[in-house]
Amino acid sequence: MAEINLFDLTGKVALVTGASRGIGESIAKLLGQYGAHVIVSSRKLDACNKVVDDIVIAGGSAEAIACHIGEMEQIDSLFAAITQKHGKLDILVNNAAANPYFGHIMDTDLSAFQKTVDVNIRGYFFMSTQGAKLMKQSGGGSIVNVASVNGVIPGDYQGIYSITKAAVISMTHAFAKECAQFNIRVNGLLPGGTDTKFASALVDNPKILKQMMHHVPMKRVAQPDEMAGTVLYLVSNASSYTTGTAINVDGGYLIG
Repeated sequence: MAEINLFDLTGKVALVTGASRGIGESIAKLLGQYGAHVIVSSRKLDACNKVVDDIVIAGGSAEAIACHIGEMEQIDSLFAAITQKHGKLDILVNNAAANPYFGHIMDTDLSAFQKTVDVNIRGYFFMSTQGAKLMKQSGGGSIVNVASVNGVIPGDYQGIYSITKAAVISMTHAFAKECAQFNIRVNGLLPGGTDTKFASALVDNPKILKQMMHHVPMKRVAQPDEMAGTVLYLVSNASSYTTGTAINVDGGYLIG
């Protein structure tokens, strides 16, 4: 009897946003390792090209397309390019995010509010609508939204960011409910504290880090690679009956 690899992504086209570094980079590389053609996307094309080179050197297939998901015109251009070149999309990982403000919620200014909402809510929403329409045309697909444990328990001095990540969790449920009829599964990843440049204001601050670790049973922050395996599961046939869920990858933070 032939062995079946439930995680095989051969022939799949995958789009990963915010993929030039951190969690997104790790996800892009792992999906490439399992056979997907990975479209590596972020605001900076040069940084995306470096990730593409790493995937190709490792024997995978990838390309880079720059996109700032806070800009609607760039989202339209991204999907126009994907449609023209590939005619389909099997996997979408919404990972790009903005967190420009760290401070008391009462001092949040309009600019920080707007930037966070434009990327984390509006960007995810319209990336998902465009992605789902393309998936519907070819019989289905899988969307993974990278949210945060802060969407469940708001992070200290991360008010608007936490609010937008709670919205991403709700968005995941809404898309999962309405897109299931088209064989499109939609799930979420809720990372805990992870050692990335994006989270450096937290993990590089000894006082904040100590406070965080008090609530994490595993007593350490995650490495970006520790997030990628859950995404691989969620976009593969291993999770064929899984939709509308948000998986905590947090060292036990939400039970701590």
